[in-house]
Amino acid sequence: MILGAGKFCSILSRAPLQTHRALTLKLRMNQNSTQHNASKFNHQSRVHEFQKVMGTDHSGGWDICWEQGLTPWDLGQPTPLIGHLCATGALPNGRVLVPGCGSGYDVVQMACAERYVVGLDISDKAIQKAIELSSSSPNMRHCTFLKEDFFSWRPKELFDLIFDYTFFCAIEPVMRQAWGQQIQRLLKPNGELITLMFPIDDDHIGGPPYKVSVSDYEDVLHPLGFKAVLINDNELAVPPRKGREMIGRWKRSLAQPSL
Repeated sequence: MILGAGKFCSILSRAPLQTHRALTLKLRMNQNSTQHNASKFNHQSRVHEFQKVMGTDHSGGWDICWEQGLTPWDLGQPTPLIGHLCATGALPNGRVLVPGCGSGYDVVQMACAERYVVGLDISDKAIQKAIELSSSSPNMRHCTFLKEDFFSWRPKELFDLIFDYTFFCAIEPVMRQAWGQQIQRLLKPNGELITLMFPIDDDHIGGPPYKVSVSDYEDVLHPLGFKAVLINDNELAVPPRKGREMIGRWKRSLAQPSL
């Protein structure tokens, strides 16, 4: 029950201090619950609208979604985990690839003198937005954004690190084997793959995003020589994704890739 302001103040005027505190706490909890439910409902509505667009025009749907602002995967900020890994020096240096980079927040966050980051996206609208948002950042000299199809892209240089977040879950499940083969092709022999696995949710239906599990990644990566060196819950996940997201850090075998 949510108490009206007038009734709440009337009760407070007659109640002892301890009761005041209990009623205040209850009101705040009710308000927080209402706000959380409204936010969750709004997010789900945007996901359904996004899925409707992608269901009718999968090839050009990504540009349409960016034009209409139907981007429920876009946090509007760098991924908190990436900020933490950068701050603690827990990311490899060298060349980094972010497939499906979207607005490019993580690309710019990771970019530095020791780390050159390439943001890749199939959507021209996404790339335009990423360039616009990052144009005034001093990190821009250490990164670039390219409109390319991840699966057919053949760069001249390999990468020390590939970071995948909301990309694996965005592609149709039948494309996951091809995703793994391209990861293997683009990563240096001693390189690392970091995956934020989302959404891990048995009740999740349809897509994109398509539901994932740790075993989905293992089924793709293990035959290619990748082994997980770390799999943990992502304690820094944003609230709507808490409990539905895990981090995986994978190292590949020393087999020589080919471009």
